[in-house]
Amino acid sequence: QVQLVESGGGLVQAGGSLRLSCTASGLTFSSYGMGWFRQAPGKEREFVVGYSRSGGSAYYTYYGDSVKGRFTISRDNAKNTVYLQMNTLKPEDTAVYYCAAQKRGGSWSSPDYWGQGTQVTVSS
Repeated sequence: QVQLVESGGGLVQAGGSLRLSCTASGLTFSSYGMGWFRQAPGKEREFVVGYSRSGGSAYYTYYGDSVKGRFTISRDNAKNTVYLQMNTLKPEDTAVYYCAAQKRGGSWSSPDYWGQGTQVTVSS
């Protein structure tokens, strides 16, 4: 059974930073692209950032337009964990953040697995 477990959410002031973690189990971690989505109240789920497989052991990173230059994704295959470093946070970054895993390479459109989500709240 595949599980993606997020942690690291919380309350932070505008301009601050947070790091989210997502640990995967039940899948061959290195064979999956890993990424993050978010959903704010009353809005559709939005792609944030993600690695996709681009052949062999290489990955390509896709960024959502709203987070370029502020958010960074990284992964530790030895720990089956992907991280989202969020800097210069804004109130509009407030959302539930979801970890996702996608077997298919290319752009992020239909992940195979989802985490349960972690709340990030940015106060002004």
